[in-house]
Amino acid sequence: MNRRDFIKKSTLITGGVTLSGLSAVQLSSCEKKLPFEISLAEWSLHRSIRSNKIDHLDFYDITKNKFGLFAVEYVNIFFFDKARDKNYLNEMKMRADDLGIKSLLIMCDNEGSLGDPDPIARTKAVENHYKWAEAAKFLGCHSIRVNARSSGNYDDQIYLAVDGLRRLTEFGDSIGINTIVENHGGLSSNGKWLSAVMVKVDHPRIGTLPDFGNFKIQEDEWYDRYLGVRELMPYAKAVSAKSHEFDSDGNETSTDYYKMMKIVLNAGYSGYVGIEYEGNTLDEMAGIRATKILLERVGSALS
Repeated sequence: MNRRDFIKKSTLITGGVTLSGLSAVQLSSCEKKLPFEISLAEWSLHRSIRSNKIDHLDFYDITKNKFGLFAVEYVNIFFFDKARDKNYLNEMKMRADDLGIKSLLIMCDNEGSLGDPDPIARTKAVENHYKWAEAAKFLGCHSIRVNARSSGNYDDQIYLAVDGLRRLTEFGDSIGINTIVENHGGLSSNGKWLSAVMVKVDHPRIGTLPDFGNFKIQEDEWYDRYLGVRELMPYAKAVSAKSHEFDSDGNETSTDYYKMMKIVLNAGYSGYVGIEYEGNTLDEMAGIRATKILLERVGSALS
């Protein structure tokens, strides 16, 4: 849902950091120890990968040598037919290991609705995710990120999502992999609803991946992003720093990163915060770089 239509960028900014209006201080790397780690979500490069400008297997080299980062979050649709291809997965693992890159999680889409009202379809969706949990284990990830998609009324969707998620979580537990849910449209973008699902699944391997920007429940209905992240942080096993556009001071225009990261840190979280650039004014490389600079600046201020 939020790995959305690919919009042609209106302004192309190439090469190094060329963000008009940013000072040299803002563009400099942060040397102060941050209270969290920074990773790169592969979705940040979705246009380049889908247009074949970048190969999925080059993700590691880009992460380290373009951005100085050492942890990645995969998107399953970029190697959708390779979940059980041991040769391909082994190539991924070797490239990551060679560059000292840590594989954190696989974001899983297009495998059915884990809260489908049809019990047969729901079971199929659960089982469709097994191969991704196994691939995640092989690659050294801690989790697969899934969607709590369902239909029906509020309470029915809780029941259905809990059923599918619990079964998938129990499978993941059998191989040492977490199942984490992102706020990703529908009722999953309602922090109160998704928190209730977490409580009812009631398993140490279930968790959330709070995303700063995915709080659109349906057309013209949005959940408060700061409230939503605050509600989801008690269950968070990963965090997604969604970014779109930046002002002349390098601040993200939709999310107050200082306010949001205070919420994240106040919850006691000190793990990885994944850059997920989705904007269309900056090109992908510049957008990723701008998000990293902002996270470093905010992290330094809050440390």
